[in-house]
Amino acid sequence: MESAGYLINHTARLCFKGLHEQIAPLGLAPAQFMTLLELWREDGLTQKELVERLDVEQATMANTIARMERDGLIERRPHPDDRRARSIYATEKAKALEVDAIKAAMRVNEDMLAPLTVEEQKKFIQLMQRVIAGKKAAQDRKA
Repeated sequence: MESAGYLINHTARLCFKGLHEQIAPLGLAPAQFMTLLELWREDGLTQKELVERLDVEQATMANTIARMERDGLIERRPHPDDRRARSIYATEKAKALEVDAIKAAMRVNEDMLAPLTVEEQKKFIQLMQRVIAGKKAAQDRKA
């Protein structure tokens, strides 16, 4: 198969499955992990900021945040500058998972890239970054 879209989708599904298998023992789902990655980098983001950073639908993020709050992974607090918004913070429970969750994700990355040389891995990542940036720029031009 030489369709870029098909290959990207297939790679993403394999990566998603591998990530799910690696982080499930930690009590995390891939969508929760992605959200926590952003909160571990910058705690106190709003739901809107998470939607923008993760490029997901608002409803999807709302469901993920609700599950994470239920599971004790995040807490919502009033936003300091916007009374309508709520800031989202990783709980101590979530912070305690950071090292193990990132190690699990790194194992998936290593497995996925194992057939490539180190130079090929670097080039592959650079090319993916360019494709993503190009797609985002095209979407921004349409908006």
